[in-house]
Amino acid sequence: MQEKTKKIIKEDYERVQAYEKVFGVEMPKMGSDGSVTGLPAPFPRLVNGVERSGYRITELGRRAAQTGIPVQNPILGRNSAEETFQESNAMYKVAEELKIDIFQFVHSEATRHIDPLDGADLIEQSRGKGGITPAGERQFVELGGGEKHPLRINATGDTPHLSIINSLIAGFDGTDIGPVIHVHFGGRGIHDYKTKVFNGYKALQICAENNIFVQTDSHKHLNNIGGTDGMALAMCLLAEGLAVQAGLPRTLSGIQMNVSGINLLADLAVMRAFRQLMWSEFLIAVPETFQNPPADLIAEQAHFARMAISAKLGGANFYRPKAAENVGIPTGASMAKAIWATQNVFENTATFNIEDPAIERRQTEIVTEALAVLASTFGLSRELSPEEIGPDFWLNYGDEELIDIIVAAGKKGILDAPRAAAWDLKRGVKTHRGKDGIRRYIPGYGPADVPADKMSFTTEKVTVEAEKPITKKEKVLLATVGADAHVVGINVIREAFEQAGYEVIYLRGMNLPETVAEVAAETKADVVGVSNLLGLGLTLFPRVERRLKELGIRENVVLMAGGRIAEKEEEHAQIEEKIKTEGTDFLGVEGFFGPGTDPQDVLKWVEEKMKERGQ
Repeated sequence: MQEKTKKIIKEDYERVQAYEKVFGVEMPKMGSDGSVTGLPAPFPRLVNGVERSGYRITELGRRAAQTGIPVQNPILGRNSAEETFQESNAMYKVAEELKIDIFQFVHSEATRHIDPLDGADLIEQSRGKGGITPAGERQFVELGGGEKHPLRINATGDTPHLSIINSLIAGFDGTDIGPVIHVHFGGRGIHDYKTKVFNGYKALQICAENNIFVQTDSHKHLNNIGGTDGMALAMCLLAEGLAVQAGLPRTLSGIQMNVSGINLLADLAVMRAFRQLMWSEFLIAVPETFQNPPADLIAEQAHFARMAISAKLGGANFYRPKAAENVGIPTGASMAKAIWATQNVFENTATFNIEDPAIERRQTEIVTEALAVLASTFGLSRELSPEEIGPDFWLNYGDEELIDIIVAAGKKGILDAPRAAAWDLKRGVKTHRGKDGIRRYIPGYGPADVPADKMSFTTEKVTVEAEKPITKKEKVLLATVGADAHVVGINVIREAFEQAGYEVIYLRGMNLPETVAEVAAETKADVVGVSNLLGLGLTLFPRVERRLKELGIRENVVLMAGGRIAEKEEEHAQIEEKIKTEGTDFLGVEGFFGPGTDPQDVLKWVEEKMKERGQ
């Protein structure tokens, strides 16, 4: 019983012990004879008087299919159990008033990998620190979290199997592993893309053996960094292949996807394309966030309402309500309003089936592209048919063979997105979001080794900016610091500096602050820009400055920072106010640029700093 789980614990025992040490939680123990103790029984089992199981979530998803109203999957999790429970009660209260069950997604700390760390150092310095702590997960359940409304935890990152063992002990019914396959989380910090995929597979094995519901992978993440729907579908299918290899029942598997609310027909087409090919029983729809939110919050709320309509008419089983005014982790009150508004949309939108040739054409485009990507991934000389994609197809390969195939395709550039990260993965694609709201490839910039006649290319006139020659003498070094894989914002800043003629040294995601300073010294960078979206700038940014001083080059460098300076929206506002009144010295930087900053303002600020320094 639980043989795979025990094997994984034994293989990664040093990290299991480090997890226990860093987070102050009891983890399973391995005896001198190789036996494992302290591992709770698989679900279903009683935890704090409630029978916990991934099948609690299965029941909700099936109820949604019967009623035509998606079950809401709000996200809320703060650092302490007490605060998380207090904020969650506001959501529970409105759910009771509406007489609905919700499926709570508890935002938590995630651990990632930053070279050259290992053991306790790795976990301590690569932990997300945003959301509830591992000890808090257990305390949250003890306080009453999940008694009526089942819970899932986000175990994303590069060591998700460790977080899932903790969530099993705590009593969480489900987890979020994805993105398992998506290459964009590769970066200077992850030592090996294969390790990420392999650890995702370990996590799937643990979930399968312990009846934990899994959000297996996500169309959303690739969509957010400029990937196409067809590529995202192919990647999600590969993750499902690993889930099949791991023995996960489809009744415990869900795929997450973005709905944009921009083009209802396009939203319906992508949902139907996923339904056509996906093996998982459940679809989890997530609203696409504005890249540049309108100043008028009423407009933002209207946007969320449009996405809720897409989710309902597309037959999503679960839907993540989005709180307007949300900078970081939302408050319980703001999520309660979002739940109320979303349910109002669900219950007051007529249920009907839309048939339109535009939906059929777009669905065919997505499916054709996904199958072509899969055929190239597996080196097949023939086309794949939709009917072939299922358990039998995936089981033709061994699990390690499948992982090697995925990694090879990622490194070759078959699996790709325009703003993907990873120092050792080939990047070559460019996409364009058309007037119809659909993202397609720009002619000549499709993924490597995938037949162009199977891909969807834009017919709109798009000018691809040629690489600008370096005309400025200053070098700019850009990187995210800490366990932060969010690279969208810093990519925008990078592109602005490159277009302005600067030489940019780009370290991508997840770097130690000290590493950034050391690379600055090595490359003789004039400007260093660091970012963190997990609310850790107060701790991490000063470490960059400290190391620059130790290296004796602080006075030679203009140091700036960006991102979200606090994980909670109310704290973020307070710190932004402090920056206005006191400046940025307490952050160890000369300038801070938060969400919504115009890249041209950053360029102008740097130019002024260079003039001040006489450069």
